[in-house]
Amino acid sequence: MSYVIDRRLNGKNKSTVNRQRFLRRYREHIKKAVEEAVSRRSIMDMEHGEQISIPGRDIDEPVLHHGRGGKQTIVHPGNKEFTAGEHIPRPQGGAGGGGGRGKAGNSGEGMDEFVFQITQEEFLEFMFEDLELPNLVKRHLTGADTFKTVRAGIANEGNPSRINIVRTLRSAHARRIALTGSSRALLREAQKELARLKVEEPDNFTDIQEVEQEIERLKARINRLPFLDTFDLKYNLLVKQPNPSSKAVMFCLMDVSGSMTQATKDIAKRFFILLYLFLKRNYDRIEVVFIRHHTSAREVDEEEFFYSRETGGTIVSSALKLMQEIMAERYPASDWNIYAAQASDGDNWNDDSPICREILSKQIMPHVQYYTYVEITPREHQALWYEYERIGEAFADTFAQQQLVSAGDIYPVFRELFQRRLAT
Repeated sequence: MSYVIDRRLNGKNKSTVNRQRFLRRYREHIKKAVEEAVSRRSIMDMEHGEQISIPGRDIDEPVLHHGRGGKQTIVHPGNKEFTAGEHIPRPQGGAGGGGGRGKAGNSGEGMDEFVFQITQEEFLEFMFEDLELPNLVKRHLTGADTFKTVRAGIANEGNPSRINIVRTLRSAHARRIALTGSSRALLREAQKELARLKVEEPDNFTDIQEVEQEIERLKARINRLPFLDTFDLKYNLLVKQPNPSSKAVMFCLMDVSGSMTQATKDIAKRFFILLYLFLKRNYDRIEVVFIRHHTSAREVDEEEFFYSRETGGTIVSSALKLMQEIMAERYPASDWNIYAAQASDGDNWNDDSPICREILSKQIMPHVQYYTYVEITPREHQALWYEYERIGEAFADTFAQQQLVSAGDIYPVFRELFQRRLAT
């Protein structure tokens, strides 16, 4: 048995195989560093990856070596400070380790932490590890595709039943014109010469007869060319185009009412940016619908969703009604995996919260795979939270709600909402 090891170098002159082995070995250190990085910096700031530090003691390799062997006698000199059996305390601050907390001294040595850089791709890989959209076991995104036959132009070979008559005759006509062009030119000149001889030299029977014979020879030559050849046959080309039988759509609903402070909006945006990165990275067949709402709701594009400064009062049900309309018009539950994520500070018009529960319970929740609600508030919950709790009791498997107090809670809450679950 033979083994082939690929040791080609990547663009930075590092062995790709060795780097992947290194990342697998220190996965726990890297994952912990990524989680800390997410909590302390902007979610959007990921183009430079992350710098990871590993304690020097954790990268030590076991070494096998030969001992000195034999029987040896060593005499150590005595001193005035220590006696036999006395316990010596450990030096304070440690010797090395890269901590930098000890005081300067004239003795001792150690080893700094090992620091290396992970790329943006590796950063996102560790960041979204073990996360997925829940309840995909019903209609898998990677399920078998169906195919539909579509026209894809013209081919020179094919089934006789798919012959294209117009293109075939056009090709035959072009072939005949191309192959008989010189003969037709000679035929026209011969016919002109015959007409001249009959007018100017009617008694020159010898030349007239030779020209007539040449005309007959040229006509026979032209007529010998077949009207239709196998090279002329053209066929309609039909190909099978994959038609995904299962798709997913994520509805992002964000409250931009006047009660949402700038800090609260920033937390909501960071949560949705994290969700957007997660969806685009892990799923190819997924669409994202962005909805902003205050007293009224609008479907917007990605740019307006994250950066528009429009604000107003608060009627949460407007967003839910718009979502239900879009679902009915463009995303039937029979063909789509439907997901939704809603972010708000919980402040809503009092009479509107029961309406929200009614819309969710009867028109949305029976058709969605998973619905998440994130309330961004440091204070006590309001009526909307308690109405949603009733929905959670009725749809325990497909509804989840969490509270965000600060930006540091975004990533832990996100992992809690989209943690990979074992199929039951």
